[in-house]
Amino acid sequence: MDTIFPIIPAGPRPFYVMLPILLLLLGGMGFLGYTLYGSQCARFVVSPAGLAFQGDVYGKLHPWSTLRLDAARVVDLSAEPRLRPTARRVGTALPGYASGWFTLANGEKALLYLTARDRAVYIPTTAGHALLLSPADPEAFLAAARRAAGAGRG
Repeated sequence: MDTIFPIIPAGPRPFYVMLPILLLLLGGMGFLGYTLYGSQCARFVVSPAGLAFQGDVYGKLHPWSTLRLDAARVVDLSAEPRLRPTARRVGTALPGYASGWFTLANGEKALLYLTARDRAVYIPTTAGHALLLSPADPEAFLAAARRAAGAGRG
């Protein structure tokens, strides 16, 4: 017959050691969940104030005065390797989705919301970086942005 002796309970110290780790893991899981949500539901809002990104951590408003829409164009990153993202600065890089700050192959800093590399919109800015975006209809997006920017200046 076995005789069993229980351990003396450790007290609250292991709980206090594990609590920050647990909170960090929960925060990371929440961030990943928000990123996954953004990869499916992010959107670009063309308004009189400028171009806004919504649905991800890196969303912000870019006033029309900072966007060089005259040089903006639809690009295929396989045909223009100098515009490919090569290094992530601060951002998310998942298969089929990249968002945040990256360095492009040409050395330029860029804010990405990229899901389709064959039909992306490249927009240089006066703020020292470019935008590389994947709207569902790139040509209509650029046309709407140019109209809104022209109306905002007029």
